[in-house]
Amino acid sequence: MSMLKFLDQVPRFLFFTGKGGVGKTSVACATAIQLADAGQQVLLVSTDPASNVGQVFGVTIGNQITIIPAIPGLSALEIDPQAAAQAYRDRIVGPVRGLLPEAIVKGIEEQLSGACTTEIAAFDEFTELLTDSSLTTGFDHIVFDTAPTGHTIRLLQLPGAWTGFLEEGKGDASCLGPLAGLEKQREQYKAAVETLADATSTRLILVARAQQTTLREVARTHEELATIGFQNQYLLINAILPVSETANDLLATAIYTREQAALNSIPEVLKALPRDELFLKPFNLVGLDTLRQLLVDAPAQETVSNNTIIPFEKPSLAYLVDEIALGGHGLIMIMGKGGVGKTTLAASVAVNLAKRGLSVLLTTSDPAAHLTETLNGSLANLTVSRIDPHTETESYRQQVLETKGAKLDAQGRALLEEDLRSPCTEEIAVFQAFSRIIREAGKKFVVMDTAPTGHTLLLLDATGAYHREVTRQMDSSTHYLTPMMQLQDVKQTKVLIATLAETTPVLEAVNLQDDLCRAGIEPWAWVINNSIAATAVKSPLLRQRAQNELREIDAVAHQHAQRYAVVPLQREEPVGVDRLLELAGSH
Repeated sequence: MSMLKFLDQVPRFLFFTGKGGVGKTSVACATAIQLADAGQQVLLVSTDPASNVGQVFGVTIGNQITIIPAIPGLSALEIDPQAAAQAYRDRIVGPVRGLLPEAIVKGIEEQLSGACTTEIAAFDEFTELLTDSSLTTGFDHIVFDTAPTGHTIRLLQLPGAWTGFLEEGKGDASCLGPLAGLEKQREQYKAAVETLADATSTRLILVARAQQTTLREVARTHEELATIGFQNQYLLINAILPVSETANDLLATAIYTREQAALNSIPEVLKALPRDELFLKPFNLVGLDTLRQLLVDAPAQETVSNNTIIPFEKPSLAYLVDEIALGGHGLIMIMGKGGVGKTTLAASVAVNLAKRGLSVLLTTSDPAAHLTETLNGSLANLTVSRIDPHTETESYRQQVLETKGAKLDAQGRALLEEDLRSPCTEEIAVFQAFSRIIREAGKKFVVMDTAPTGHTLLLLDATGAYHREVTRQMDSSTHYLTPMMQLQDVKQTKVLIATLAETTPVLEAVNLQDDLCRAGIEPWAWVINNSIAATAVKSPLLRQRAQNELREIDAVAHQHAQRYAVVPLQREEPVGVDRLLELAGSH
C-alpha cells in the first residue's frame, strides 16, 4: 500500500487541479478507487471536457449519479461544462431574442462564449454537491477531477455582481456577462466557497509534471488559490521517469536529467507544500487493474514487450517552413495552450526562415526571455522584439480604470477590477502590443508566439475597441486594415496550432480550432511537438509511451489538420540558433 501524503486522513472533498495532459483525471479515478476499496462510499465528479471517466470504467455515466458495478462503494457523475455553458447562454439570451437588435444579441452571445462562462456554469452545477444537499448525504468522500480557478471564485464573491448587468449595458468587458444568469441563490454560492476554504473538509491537490514551465505555472495557481483562502494544498508530481530507464538510452538519460534539474529548482512557494511523486507508468490508464497500480509509488516492475513502433508519416517542421517561405512575407501566429512549446516552435520557424535569406521579425511574449539572449545578434535577417505580458496587461488595466473606471461607483469599480483580471484581458493587452508590429508583415515575415483566441478576437471586433485602438495609433494618412481583416486572409496570415500527442492537449487544440473558425480564421497547419514516437528511443517504458501517441497523431493527420508537422522530443533543450535550426528537421 502506498504511503502518499495526499491520501493520508482524506477529508470529505478532494479537488485535483492542473493543466491539460498532466494526468489529473487518471489520478482522480485512481484515488476514488482506492478510497472505495478501503470500504468508503465515494462519488467521483468529473468536469473535464476531455474526461474519459466513462471509458475508464466501461460504463456510460453522463449527468446523473451512476453506480460503478465493478467497484462496490463507487459512483460517478460527469458534468459536461460545454453543455452547461450552452444551457446557461440560452437562459440569458432566450428572453431578449427578437426584442433586441440581432447585432446586440450576437454581441451578448459572444460575451458568453469565453472560458469564464464555461467555468461559472460548471461551478453553478457543482455547488449543490459542495453544500450538503440530499444529493450527497450517502457519500463519505467526493472526488472532483477539476477545481474552479481563483478568478471564478473571486467573481462569485463580488457583491451585487449578478444583478442588472446586461440591462445597464456595462457589457464591453469579458467576464461579467456570465454572472447575469446565475440561478442558485447567493447564499448557496457563499456556502460553497466557504466549504472550499475549510481545510477540515477540503483538500486541493495540484497535479504537475517535472518540467520547469509546468512547475512555474503551478506555483502561480497555488498563490492565486491561496490568496482566496484555499489553504489546504498538496503537490503531486506525476509521471517522473525512473532512473532504471536510462540504461544505454541517450534520450531517456536526457529526459531524466532535465526532470531532476526541474525538481531541484522547484519554485520557492511550492517547497512548503506536502509533496508526493509518482513514477511514469508504461500503460495507458484505462481499466481497473492499471488504475490500481497508478498510485503505487514504485516504478512499474513488469517489462514491457519490446514493441516496434509502426512507421508513420512524420512531416518535418522544415516542410511547413518551405511552404511558408514561398509567400515572401506575412504574419505567422503560433497558438496553443500553455506548456506545448509555442515559444520554441515560433523561434524555430523564425530562425529557419531567416536562414533561407528572408527578413524576419520574431516577436515573443516569453517571460523567460532566454530566446532573446540566445539569438542576440547571432543571425543575419532576424530581429527579435520582446513583449512583457505583465507590463502590457498592467498598463492596459490602468488605461481602462482611468477611462471607464472613472465614472463608476466603488462597487462598479470593484467589478471592473476583477473583470480586468480575466485571462481575456492579458490576451487583449498583449495583442494590442503585437498589433503595432503586425503592419510590418506587409514587407517581411512576422512570427508571433502568443495570440488571442477566437473568442477574444470576436470580443475585440464586436466592441470595435480594437478598430478604434488601431485608428488611434495610426496617423490619418496611413491606409490600414483592422487586425481581424488581416487575420482572416490566408494569404497574409498563417495560424499554426501547437499541441502534444496526448488526449487532453489534442482535445484542447480542437476546441481552439473551433473557436478560431467561429471568428472566420482557418488554422493553416498543426504542429505536434515533443513527440517520442518520432525519436529512435530504446527505453521500454518510453517505447510504450511512443506507441500510445500514434492514435493521437493519426487523429490530427486525418481528422483535424489541413497539414501538419511532427517535431521529435529533443535530447537537449532547443536553445540557441543551431538547435532551433535542427528542431525543424530536414526538408
